[in-house]
Amino acid sequence: MDNKISVVINTFNAAHLIVPTLQSVADFDEVLVCDMESTDNTREIAEQHGCRVVVFPKGSHKCAEPARDFAIHSVSHDWVLAVDADEVVTPDLKDFLYKYIESENAADGLCLSRINYFFGEEERNSYPDYQLRFFRQSLAVWPPTIHSRPVVNGRIENIPAPRRELALRHYPCLNYSSYIAKMNDYTDEEVIRRKGQKVTWAKLIFSPLARFIRVFFLKGGFRQGKTGFISAKLQVTYKLFTLMKLWEDQQKEEK
Repeated sequence: MDNKISVVINTFNAAHLIVPTLQSVADFDEVLVCDMESTDNTREIAEQHGCRVVVFPKGSHKCAEPARDFAIHSVSHDWVLAVDADEVVTPDLKDFLYKYIESENAADGLCLSRINYFFGEEERNSYPDYQLRFFRQSLAVWPPTIHSRPVVNGRIENIPAPRRELALRHYPCLNYSSYIAKMNDYTDEEVIRRKGQKVTWAKLIFSPLARFIRVFFLKGGFRQGKTGFISAKLQVTYKLFTLMKLWEDQQKEEK
């Protein structure tokens, strides 16, 4: 039985944030960085940290999912831990995963918990934010649509919660400009994924409002003051951008 673990990190212009990620996974059996033709020195940094680097042509892709499937099937070992370039793996999580794969009852996929940070402050309303990131790559396919999760042909379970020491640490935002740029790209991909869905007055009015109520009030964003309010409003903006672009696409179809 292969009791080794390959870590996969997909990157594009991640030089400004990838070093803590690479340091956190340095002791795994293999670290593969799949780079989508970065124009900064992401690949050089990865090589300096002893990673194996492969390149996936970026082309017109605005999301990393097509490269993720390529990456998970480019590794040397069956067990794969997929990590984003803005995430950190705790030593406790690493130890847990190695013990986990030695178990006779190990599932074929494991959803990991994640602690998200918004401009340096923990988003307490999002934990445990389960993500399917640990699995047997021989049983997995990663669909090429934005925010998709791998499809694993086997049993899937969640990592124990609330064991916060086992959670991935996610540090996605350095500034609002980069956040808004990502939002624009991601909502373009959302339109492709949701093509054909009709945008009604009710959706335009109530969907963004419902998103704000859920994030700010029901999930406790209000406890974080201005940071929680801005986070909720940005999620509303994401929803509104998606609906606007779907409406634009709908208008083109009807002409």
